[in-house]
Amino acid sequence: MPKTSPQRATLPNGLRVVAQSVPGVPAVGVAVHYGVGFRSEPFGRSGFAHLFEHMMFQGSRNVARGEHFSLVQGAGGVVNGSTYPDYTDYHQVVPAAALERVLFLEADRMASLDVTETNLRTQRNVVKEEIRLNVDNRPYGGFPWTVLPSVLYERWANAHNGYGDFGDLDRATVAECADFFATHYVPGNAVLTLCGDIDPEQAIDAAARQFDAVPGRPGPTRVPLAEPLRPGPLRGTVQDPFAPRPATALGFRMPDPCTDLDAYVAHMVLSTLLTAGEQAPLKRALAAMSVDVSSGCGLFGPLQARDPDTFIIVATHPLQVSSQQIAQSVDAALADIASGKVDAHDVTRAVAITVSRLLQTLDSLLARTRQLGARELLFGRPDLGETLPDRAADITTPQVVAAAAQLHEQQPALLSLLAEGSTR
Repeated sequence: MPKTSPQRATLPNGLRVVAQSVPGVPAVGVAVHYGVGFRSEPFGRSGFAHLFEHMMFQGSRNVARGEHFSLVQGAGGVVNGSTYPDYTDYHQVVPAAALERVLFLEADRMASLDVTETNLRTQRNVVKEEIRLNVDNRPYGGFPWTVLPSVLYERWANAHNGYGDFGDLDRATVAECADFFATHYVPGNAVLTLCGDIDPEQAIDAAARQFDAVPGRPGPTRVPLAEPLRPGPLRGTVQDPFAPRPATALGFRMPDPCTDLDAYVAHMVLSTLLTAGEQAPLKRALAAMSVDVSSGCGLFGPLQARDPDTFIIVATHPLQVSSQQIAQSVDAALADIASGKVDAHDVTRAVAITVSRLLQTLDSLLARTRQLGARELLFGRPDLGETLPDRAADITTPQVVAAAAQLHEQQPALLSLLAEGSTR
């Protein structure tokens, strides 16, 4: 997908705008990323950020409840929102002629969200039903991201279940919602991204016309997230009556991408090396036990959260295979790589696959739009996604060896999912 470099501007009220022209794409991606996510929630209010994502579609001063969806879809576009550990994003792709309409919709709810008891009650029930559908009554629902952080981390911000506890959701009040909106949904805590069939300067001017009337307010104080490695052993268990087989998840701490991006990217290559393809060492080691294993950087993908971030390995396995056996196999695979027992050709292959995957994330206009906004909000680098393929291509075998050593030296968090009939 051809493109130009993203342009950046900051409006007088503090709203950051990122605009990028993508020639030949007959549409525009529009996203607003707010610097509020699971880790911003007040203690005892788990699920609040996700609940508020739903509240943001319940109308504002000039837009009726549900009208945001109908207006975007009526213009031939798509629209949705998502909640992550450190941000919530609202995104749409529309024909270029509908850009001003979408900017008006986003500005209106940033300025004047309709926070009412009726909207809160309705959306609380919607979120609870979503949890029942996606977590409580679904095999491996929410595994491992809803539970593994509580095993790996100690701070409540890092450790709690971001989907939410029903009791916490029931205790949420309209006054708390209004305060949450006033604190976090402010221009200075947001990034507006415009991408596609646009002239960047004209798009920024259009954003200024719609958003300049939104009052500027101070952004929130960022929640402290830093914490030392927890001493092991770190163990947790979760029951799943719907799972056909037990599962095991291991979580490790990753390097901070703000201070050592190359080390973070080396972990991405290491993940590919470990589990991409049937000849990958961890796949090969576990195949004889009929274990299916995968790995990844970040609970929601690479560079989707600030530090601390999590390297995860997830395996489903027969009843007779224990979580401890999975952990031992992972430890042995990491030890081999950390000691240099890795073929340079395998690293070259892992680099190539990693680069290919990173390039594929830029093929979709929606994915590109959301990536620009997230990387600006989290790291102040909207072009980070476009530079990652080249950075990954330069990762060397010694860097992958160092990444494996960094994980091998840790006490990983070990989370066991017990299926029906499982005792371990």
